[in-house]
Amino acid sequence: MSTTHAFFHDLVAEAPVPTRGIHSQTLSNEAGVELELFAFAAGERPSEHTSARPAIIHILSGKGDLTAEDDAYAAAPGSWLRMAAGTRHSLLARTPLVMALYLLPQEAPAQP
Repeated sequence: MSTTHAFFHDLVAEAPVPTRGIHSQTLSNEAGVELELFAFAAGERPSEHTSARPAIIHILSGKGDLTAEDDAYAAAPGSWLRMAAGTRHSLLARTPLVMALYLLPQEAPAQP
């Protein structure tokens, strides 16, 4: 890994899907942007939660049901969701599923 950049040829290959449960790992955490990969066994559903930071969910493989606040979305490879800090969200993996979670820098408070 270089000190000036990070390259991953295939993010899905970095996240083997477990037969049960959820596997997560941090691949990068630089300059206020953190990349975490999550691999879900089919049927897994973490409880609804929020993030203290703005975040992006990017579905890399598999299918699931994604919710943000009161909106529901069918998630498939290529699905992408950006959320402000504090947004309630959840995900149900309908099939084995891999997603990238990008935690973004904290939003600056609005200037008066």
